[in-house]
This record gives sequence, C-alpha cells and structure tokens, in this order.
Amino acid sequence: MADEEKGSSAIDETSIAPSRPGHVRQDSLEKHLQTRPDAQELKDKHILLNTTAAPSLQAAAHDLERQKATDSLKKGLERRPHREDLIERASSLPAASTVLLLQNVGRRIANKMPLGNILPDSNAAPGIVGHQKELEKHMRADSLNEKIAHRPSPAELVKEGVLLEDPTSPTKEESDADKLYEERIEDEYAKREGGA
Repeated sequence: MADEEKGSSAIDETSIAPSRPGHVRQDSLEKHLQTRPDAQELKDKHILLNTTAAPSLQAAAHDLERQKATDSLKKGLERRPHREDLIERASSLPAASTVLLLQNVGRRIANKMPLGNILPDSNAAPGIVGHQKELEKHMRADSLNEKIAHRPSPAELVKEGVLLEDPTSPTKEESDADKLYEERIEDEYAKREGGA
C-alpha cells in the first residue's frame, strides 16, 4: 500500500506549454524579419520620424511642433469672429447672382468684348428678382447659423486634446487683476457713500 501511495503522489513535471522544436521558432523569426518594412516605408507612414536630429532631440522637436500648432490654433480661436458679426457680414455681401454678374462684366472688359445684355443670371421674372435676392440673403444667413451652431467650442477642443488650455478662459493674472479692480471699485463706492 505504501508503494501505491508513493506512485500516486508523484508530481507530473511535464510542461504545459506546447512543445515546438527550436528550428520552427527560428524560421518564424526569419519570416518576420524578411517581411519587416524598411525605414523609408515606416517614415512614410509616420511611424519613424523623418529627421536627421539625434533621437534624444526628436521628442523635444515633436513637442515643439505640437506647441506651435497649439499656439496657432489658440490665436485663430481668439481672432475668430462672433456669431453676430458673421451673420451681419454675410448679410451685407452681394447676392450670388450679383457676384456672377460682376465676374461676367470683368471678363468681358478684360477680353474687350461688348457688354451687351447685363441682366442677372436668373430665371425669375424681373418683378420678383428683389425678393429672390432677399431670399438668397436669408438662406445664406441660415446656412451660416447652421455651421456656427456645430463648430466646436474651445472647451471641446481642450477635451479632444487639440488644445492644452482654453484660450477664452481668463488667466490667473487676468482674474487677479479683475478681483483687484472690483475691490478698488467697491472701496471707491464706499468712500463716496460715506463722504456724501
């Protein structure tokens, strides 16, 4: 009985990993090395950086390029006109038919052709051309409203990682200056109320 217990308590030391002969693994490695893309292909796919800078400087150069792009976006967002300005500017533009007319006249003058009939390109009766222009103006304003309504806010751009910070939010210096200004205004009002 002691021999049976000894035989059943023996530990199985066989590997659970699949056994592969060593040459199969080497063949696999060689196969992968043969199909490995060359350096130029990796540069074309933007996996390797296409630069002659030292590897230790490549990361800094990449960060600098990203910072330049971020600064450019910030400036663009700061200069971006407000919705009302865009609508007002679009409403004051000439109608598309007037622009086509002016282009046609300019082309005829440049080619020294007689001006001939200079009516706007429209199939509408002359009595309703004014209404057509007004409709085009309102359609352009509606189109701008739609586009402006769907443009991303600076907060969304920060959330998506396009910007590092919101350029429209006040900086610490600006908020401190605003607080100081408010305190001085309150002090001035208190002086005037107390002295009056």
